[in-house]
Amino acid sequence: MISIPEEGKSKEEVLKELELARQNDARWEDGRIFSLVFHFSEEHSKLVKDAYSMYIHENGLNPMAFHSLRKFESEVVQMTASLLNGDSNTVGCMTSGGTESILLAMKTYRDKARKERGDRYFVPEVIIPDSAHVAFLKAGEYFDIKMIHAPVDKTGKVDVSAVERRITPNTVALVGSAPNYPYGTIDPISELSDLAIEYNLNLHVDACVGGFILPWLEKLGEDITPFDFRIPGVTSISADLHKYGYSAKGASVILYRSMDIMKYQLFVSVNFPGGIVMTPGLTGTRPGGAIASAWATLMSLGQNKYIENAKNLAEIVRKFKEGIQTIPELEIVGEPQGPLFAYCSKTPKVNIYAVADILESKGWHIDRQQKPASIHFMINPLHGKIVDEYLNDLRDAVEKVKENPDLAKQATAPVYGMLANVPLRGMVESEVRKIVEDIYKGTSPEINLEEQNTPDNVLTIIKKLFSYLSNK
Repeated sequence: MISIPEEGKSKEEVLKELELARQNDARWEDGRIFSLVFHFSEEHSKLVKDAYSMYIHENGLNPMAFHSLRKFESEVVQMTASLLNGDSNTVGCMTSGGTESILLAMKTYRDKARKERGDRYFVPEVIIPDSAHVAFLKAGEYFDIKMIHAPVDKTGKVDVSAVERRITPNTVALVGSAPNYPYGTIDPISELSDLAIEYNLNLHVDACVGGFILPWLEKLGEDITPFDFRIPGVTSISADLHKYGYSAKGASVILYRSMDIMKYQLFVSVNFPGGIVMTPGLTGTRPGGAIASAWATLMSLGQNKYIENAKNLAEIVRKFKEGIQTIPELEIVGEPQGPLFAYCSKTPKVNIYAVADILESKGWHIDRQQKPASIHFMINPLHGKIVDEYLNDLRDAVEKVKENPDLAKQATAPVYGMLANVPLRGMVESEVRKIVEDIYKGTSPEINLEEQNTPDNVLTIIKKLFSYLSNK
């Protein structure tokens, strides 16, 4: 148990400890990590920090106290709505991130359905692609919504005919991604819109990743599948400013076609002894720095810099894809659009997780996926300087795995393969829950908190699974 020190440390001591603590963190500045961090430039990062610092004490909880934050939020929402082809009726608010934006949309559709049906206990159904973000499953668990899965086809897009077969009288909303996280593919939003209109359903588009990059790619002439409010059946869109919008962390936007829908999102309490309380989202306190830095980001970068950045990203993605496609044993998963994609092995002679192990031994931070077994990319400007180095290491890793089949049985290669194929999903879930409990208890000797930013904590699960399966 750690206690607050009796005597506070000096500024220099605290900053030194902070710097030392990050020594084992992923070195995103070197371009050797492909997720979690979105960096535009050093100059822009300084602006974001300055804007955040100016409003570090302000609280967006009460818009009547901090008029500036209300102005910034309103203008961020309007600029986002304009980018995504909304109109004067489009409304929304800022949230702490994509997960909150998705949770709010699902809560809104639940409450809307309950109000319209006159049944406060009605359990609604929402149809989501298998590739939809896990935040939708979290919404289902938190808000008593039944999430119905629809398969994706070989292109990585949801099967619209399968979606239609799953519509029941209890269905209240459909979901599509633009793009989805695993494959970077955009679901056929127009076809989902046709279903939503025909069956009188809501349609949420998860553009948390794509909202601030796909529109710019489209302006550059890329063939981007339409996904925004131009599609008549789309009733809400989530888009993250802290991803390809390049704002500080803690900034997303949830948009609705009109207040007729958004009104079900709002929380109001008039009987609290502390006074009347109204919040647009899940949180009470809303960090003013996140709101101010989001506004500062949009105002400082402007359309021209966003378009220039999109052009740069498209070129980096092209180089990566072309390099991967020259390796006969590998292929791109599905039909990705934008800066997200994944690649997998075409032959059992090359275990993609063994390839990932070798890449990590060379200093790369690798994001492994399942269904199919693959390696995930989320490209940012920093990656432009490491394309050739990565591709050379990738070619070398593939050759080593081909020459040494036993590598697939070593290190973490079987870990992820086993996680992907083991039928005991309930056991996997229970062990993961125990790990998370141990992390937040901070007391388990089996958990190394310094390594929690890597996927290697699943080793704990696998050790137990190996022990269990070996006795069967």
